[in-house]
Amino acid sequence: MMQQDWYIIPNEETLETPALVFYETRIRENIGILKGMIKDVGRLRPHVKTHKCLEITHMLIDAGINKFKCATIAEAEMLGLAKAKDVLLAYQPVGENINRFFKLIDQYSGTSFSCLLDNIETASAISDMAVSKNKVIEIYIDLNVGMNRTGILPELAFGLVKALLNLPHIIIKGLHAYDGHIHDSSIDVRSQKAEPIIAQLHHLKETLGIEHLAVIAGGTPTFPVYAKHTDFDCSPGTFILWDKGYQDAFAEQQFNTAALVISRIVSKPTEDLICTDLGHKAVAAEKDLKNRVFFLNAPQFDVQSQSEEHLVLKAENPGNYKVGDMLYGLPYHICPTVALYEKALCVGDNQSLKYWDIISRKRKITI
Repeated sequence: MMQQDWYIIPNEETLETPALVFYETRIRENIGILKGMIKDVGRLRPHVKTHKCLEITHMLIDAGINKFKCATIAEAEMLGLAKAKDVLLAYQPVGENINRFFKLIDQYSGTSFSCLLDNIETASAISDMAVSKNKVIEIYIDLNVGMNRTGILPELAFGLVKALLNLPHIIIKGLHAYDGHIHDSSIDVRSQKAEPIIAQLHHLKETLGIEHLAVIAGGTPTFPVYAKHTDFDCSPGTFILWDKGYQDAFAEQQFNTAALVISRIVSKPTEDLICTDLGHKAVAAEKDLKNRVFFLNAPQFDVQSQSEEHLVLKAENPGNYKVGDMLYGLPYHICPTVALYEKALCVGDNQSLKYWDIISRKRKITI
């Protein structure tokens, strides 16, 4: 008997589309693969921006991972709800988000929260509020190591540290360096580009004169480099679900694709065109039109156009498909795709079906 493809969902005729689907067994296997790529699990600080989900967070905690990274107050609150021990808000809070950050600390006292800083003005505002609330805030200095998005240039870090040491109720916990500009397909090229960053971080750590200074570096593309060649904390995120983009780009990382979008054919407007219900609102649309989704059970489809609720495809053999047929799509970029959905349909270890809330896709949970 021919083995059924791993992604086929039982009783698919009962499912609504479009929908986001998680595969629990493959997610669990990805966590095991991640742990196998690093000697000390205590160096793992995965980013939760990819899954935004309490159930997956609990799976990571159950696997012995206690440190996390996030980008929004809602993601941080989700981690508080999960009783994560150590959470870095990898986004410098400004304006009202400073108030929200302190509310987070008050409400989830069992979690240790820290944040990024890259300038003395924001640091002063946080210090003033910390004094007024009798709190001590741990911060990581955000370094611009080439991405030119956030952070302070490493050569300016000494001046910032000197200023921060004069602020009350602020503790410099470590350095943070995200190298998202390094995403070459070759692991050798990624390693070469990471080398000067590693040297720079070692130099700063040794010369800043702060005891027990932690370093958090990299994302998924450079995770194998930092995991093997440094003692830094590592912050991969996409590994947990994987996607077509990373599957094609980073062959040395053998994670499972563990999230799909399901779609149905809703119309056949011409002899060779097929229209599905997978529009902009159902799969991340920031990439080129032909690099948004790959259909596992129809790989020969050629994408023609996409609008809010429709994706039009050209088929070499359109007679093989009819209105109502289910298509299983692997997104090229899973992180923003997950954020489009309020819930994910989870296929359990025993093929049971359940729904998991994408709770921190919201800008606000309660805080």
